[in-house]
Amino acid sequence: MKVIYLLSGLGADKRVFEFLDLKAFQIKFINWITPVDKESIEDYARRLCAQITTDKPTLVGVSFGGMIALEIAKHIACEKVVLISSAKTKYQIPFYFRVVGKLSLHKLVPTQFFKKVNSFTHWMFGTTTPTERNLLKDIIQSTDERFLLWAIDKIVTWENINSLQNVIKIHGTNDRILPSQKADYRVEGGGHFMIVNKAVEISEILRKELA
Repeated sequence: MKVIYLLSGLGADKRVFEFLDLKAFQIKFINWITPVDKESIEDYARRLCAQITTDKPTLVGVSFGGMIALEIAKHIACEKVVLISSAKTKYQIPFYFRVVGKLSLHKLVPTQFFKKVNSFTHWMFGTTTPTERNLLKDIIQSTDERFLLWAIDKIVTWENINSLQNVIKIHGTNDRILPSQKADYRVEGGGHFMIVNKAVEISEILRKELA
């Protein structure tokens, strides 16, 4: 049975994968670790490599987890890297996020702002049902603050320009956080939370690509 390693998004929570049908694979989660002071995304990814015990692993990363998967793939030869609602290079991060990072404006925002969940948050993520909204709220509010601030900084200051081989990108046409961009598979109507509410379509793509 094929082993695949899963990396969750910014809100270090594995529950988003529960909606996928992955019974055809042996699942291993890569757990987030506490970043050290001023740690680069490259060094952080290198430390995560210790959790991978398979030769030429297959990585599946959601959102920020996809960015980390790409950084891991710079240290370990991977059979395939699958990005879900993520970015291949810094140029697929919206320019306004990159401007914020360039000017370090995100460091002026109180931590609680990033943990506040309201109607705008749900609109941005594309959550529509009470179950989806409650899950998103719980994930955001339970995320470790130190990790959250570190991860936000790494997203808006990401410098990756390398487009690696064997990368498959799955992206929603209605993603408001990382607006619609080139992808190998475009999920119609999918938002940034589509791993939950478009799980059937994504599961089918994963089975096809990873069989």
